[in-house]
Amino acid sequence: MKTSLKYYTIKYLIMILLFIIAVWAGLFYAYILDEVHDNVDDGLRDRKIQIIKAVYLNPQLLKNNEFGFNEFKINPIKAADYQNKSRLYNKMYYMEYDDKDQPYRVLEADFIDQFKGHQRLVIRTSTVEEDELIYDLTTALIVLYILLVISIVAVNGYLLNNAMRPFYLILDKLKKYQFGIPFSQEKQNYKITEFEELNVEINEMIERNELVFYQQKQFIENASHELQTPLAIVINKIDLMIQNHDLDKNNLIFLTEVKNDLRRMVGLNKSLLMLSKIENSQFNKTSDVDFNGMVAQLVQNYEDFIAFKKVEVNIVEKGKFVADFNQDLADILLSNLLKNAVKYNNEEGTLNIIIENNRIAFQNSGNPVSLDQSRIFNRFYKQGSDNNSTGLGLSIIKTIIKQYPGWDVSYEYGDQMHYFILTKNNTH
Repeated sequence: MKTSLKYYTIKYLIMILLFIIAVWAGLFYAYILDEVHDNVDDGLRDRKIQIIKAVYLNPQLLKNNEFGFNEFKINPIKAADYQNKSRLYNKMYYMEYDDKDQPYRVLEADFIDQFKGHQRLVIRTSTVEEDELIYDLTTALIVLYILLVISIVAVNGYLLNNAMRPFYLILDKLKKYQFGIPFSQEKQNYKITEFEELNVEINEMIERNELVFYQQKQFIENASHELQTPLAIVINKIDLMIQNHDLDKNNLIFLTEVKNDLRRMVGLNKSLLMLSKIENSQFNKTSDVDFNGMVAQLVQNYEDFIAFKKVEVNIVEKGKFVADFNQDLADILLSNLLKNAVKYNNEEGTLNIIIENNRIAFQNSGNPVSLDQSRIFNRFYKQGSDNNSTGLGLSIIKTIIKQYPGWDVSYEYGDQMHYFILTKNNTH
């Protein structure tokens, strides 16, 4: 799935930020937690020193064998159980007020009293407040984490949107640009150097393309017109020669074949010129075209050709086909579809033109063999031995359709009938 540069950048920025800030938050949390434990442990060690000093001053404290108000107890131990190092650990103790176990941090330290006896001092301190501190810290970190990500994404999105605005303006200009149509060359001042250079290069490229396009168009038109004149002259001369009664049958047949070849060349020249004009977007003006009425008019215009082929034409209107289209291109499009369906039909065959709201189907009888769907719209492709065909009629149809996004022309074969189907998107 394709996405814009802005959202593509923000998407990966969010992913990277989520990971980096999560790692940072985890390290920060571990650091704060370690500091809290260190403070608690330092407090326990300090109390140990104070209690041992107090025992030497007041031997009655050696009888404090249970945890009391001061949260420590001293119990005698055997000499074999004596340990030099203090021990720190966590332990749960029952609390009458809460009627449940609560977490405590405990320090054990062995010492020798003034009477040479071995004693074990156990000091405890509640970590409930520590847990609440950690909970508050965790909550604060999560909130900070979310707000930080949202803030960074929002700021980055805003900055990206402003920074990319010139790019979108340039892109919009390119989308609207068409060969042969003047485009706006208003001076634009971009604060970002790269966009300024891009705009200058694109303007220069368009100017170069316009020059090449104009020269190409002039060459094609001039070449076509220059060819039309000598071809017409040669055809006229051949007509004069054919009218000469001194010609024998073989020469007459030869001249007739030459004349037919020249007429085919004239048609080929006109078709190639038409393809060039269509591809060069020389038919840009559009208006609402009534395809129903145009089909009916064309059938009437080709009445003699249809009668010559003895083809029965039926127009079936199931809807109203109206679209924003170039009038001349619509005429060429429908004319080629109609002539193709009549020309390659059987004598005394059938042609059904089915018109719907977004679809026109030309259904005709003909050679009971399916055409090559992958090549039928290619230039100069002919699936028969018709020497009079230029092989460009269907190619012109396809070229016209390519000028209109959402439109399509396709070929199908079924029930010994050939279908050429023109469809348009509902939005056009």
